[in-house]
Amino acid sequence: MSEIDPRALRNAFGTFMTGVTVVTTHDPEGNPIGFTANSFTSVSLDPPLVLVCIANSSSNYAAFDQADGFAVNVLAEDQKDVSNTFARPVEDRFAAVNWQKGPEGSPVFEGVSAWFDCSMHNRVEAGDHLILIGRVEAFETSPAPGLGYARGAYVTAAAEAEALTQGAKLIVSALIEHEGKVLLMGNDQGKLTLPEIRVGKEGASAALAKLIADTGVEAEPGFIYSVYEDKAREHQHISFLCQSAGGTPAKGVFTALTQSTLMDIADAAMCTMLERFASEARMGNFGVYYGNQTTGQVRPVATGSKGA
Repeated sequence: MSEIDPRALRNAFGTFMTGVTVVTTHDPEGNPIGFTANSFTSVSLDPPLVLVCIANSSSNYAAFDQADGFAVNVLAEDQKDVSNTFARPVEDRFAAVNWQKGPEGSPVFEGVSAWFDCSMHNRVEAGDHLILIGRVEAFETSPAPGLGYARGAYVTAAAEAEALTQGAKLIVSALIEHEGKVLLMGNDQGKLTLPEIRVGKEGASAALAKLIADTGVEAEPGFIYSVYEDKAREHQHISFLCQSAGGTPAKGVFTALTQSTLMDIADAAMCTMLERFASEARMGNFGVYYGNQTTGQVRPVATGSKGA
């Protein structure tokens, strides 16, 4: 059996779309602690059991290993900042969220899609993680749509659907890379652009699949690379980074991102995105851009499941 590449395996795990949770308890001194996790699973209805996983390397490992129980807070779509806070080494994570003690004593958050307050049912050592199995003693749900996570990026399906029903224009583009080159197409003005498509009721994923199929190349839909509001073109834009296995494009040409090529890109925002891609590709370290066509921020891409 050939040796498995850990990074490739984490990327493969990351294709499975999950929700996002914050798992909480108290340390031996009574201080609230918690971590972001998408490794949450319902186990049984009778008895009511759930499980989460925490990395052996986590600073919270000892406290959760000794805890009598824990709570799972299922984050809502508008709680990405909460997820980020509990995924980072912030001194006081709980200052960023309104919370109270649940019936069993573990911290439960306001504004979440659901919370489950659990007693500790069992612990199972499994490789580089500890599986915590909790018995649900109390829970609460709300109508708030849950936050999703896939391929290293957040997914807000309900917000996207609402934007479409309100008539907002959503454009999806495919940044298809093969052997250091990017698939570019000519437009009516003789300039270059990424393959892109207007999203309809079928949704962004189906539109992306059609867009890739129309190029005639073999490519796997990758993670979201840029999300921005293009005020100049009056639409929302999502660009996906995709890896191609090769093939001759039915439309466009795989092109090296030289300075002269970038000068021929039709759209300034797209040109800036491709400049960033060229730089990140050289370093092998990618991020996700959030903002508008001129200003925003790049967040590092996370891979695999969270559990710290």
